[in-house]
Parts: sequence; structure tokens; C-alpha cells
Amino acid sequence: MARMTSPERSEPALDAAERPMLEGWLDYHRATMAMKCAGLTDAQVREASVPPSAFTLLGLLRHMAEVERGWFRVVLAGEELSDLYCTEGNPDGEWHVTDSDTWAEADAAWRAEVAAARKNAAAYDLDDFSQGVGSAGKPFNLRWIYTHMIEEYARHNGHADLVRERVDGATGD
Repeated sequence: MARMTSPERSEPALDAAERPMLEGWLDYHRATMAMKCAGLTDAQVREASVPPSAFTLLGLLRHMAEVERGWFRVVLAGEELSDLYCTEGNPDGEWHVTDSDTWAEADAAWRAEVAAARKNAAAYDLDDFSQGVGSAGKPFNLRWIYTHMIEEYARHNGHADLVRERVDGATGD
């Protein structure tokens, strides 16, 4: 069964103001993640990068859902939420994919977290500080969170590119 079709991906504007530039780059990298996973079967999104590693495209998308949730809902907006896939007994749960875990569920969760992230971020200016704090006990401004999320996606899109090449030979930016 094939996965979602490849999404439209727009290059960020060359002359945008700071906030549209940051949002443009973040959306570009979100679309890149979706592109890396498009067109694969259930079996292919479960293929490990290098067995016995648990690193799969399905796990990676689940990880990014957790990251979106953590930064834009828990840290930025101060929402008290549990993790989607991780537990105290399984702190890396997003990577531990079982036969009952589906691409459809992971994709829906990721898209819901992206939508919530956009909604929460819209309520803040770039210099506004988060309601929640990081491990050092300090809040972050929205500019920092955007920059960190761009870095997070860029790094993991490189990982996704390598896994995708291993799975079916497809490469690209």
C-alpha cells in the first residue's frame, strides 16, 4: 500500500521579513520530511536504517510529532500534556514501532501537532517568552524555538534522506 503523495514544497521567500522567513523555512523543512516519506509501503516505512537499529522513517515521523508537541504546546504555550509515544518505562517509545502502529496514525498525529504548533505560535510575537521552561529552568522566546525547530528538521531530514536511499534508492533534497 502506497503512502501519501508527495506534498507541495515552496522555497522560502528571498526577501521576507524575519517572522515570515522563519515560518517559511520551518514549513519548507516540514514539507521536506513529508516528501522523504511519500510513496512508500507500510513495510518500507518500517525498514530500519541499519539493522538492528530501531531508526525508521515511521519512528522519525513519530519523533517529529513529539518534538512539535514538546516545543510548541508544552514549552511555548505551557500546556500540560503527556507524550504521544514515550512513557517512563519506554522513554524512546517513538522509535519502538510495533506491528499495531500505523503510518496513518503517525501521519495524522504529526499533522495535528503541526497544526497546533501553528495555532499556538500565532498567539506570540518573536520576542515573547514561552509559558514553559527548558531543562535549565528558563523560558525561550519564539524566535529561539523557530530557529531550533528549523535545525531539528534540517538534521532529521538528512537522516531521512539516508534511510530513504537505503529503503528504495530514492535521493533528493
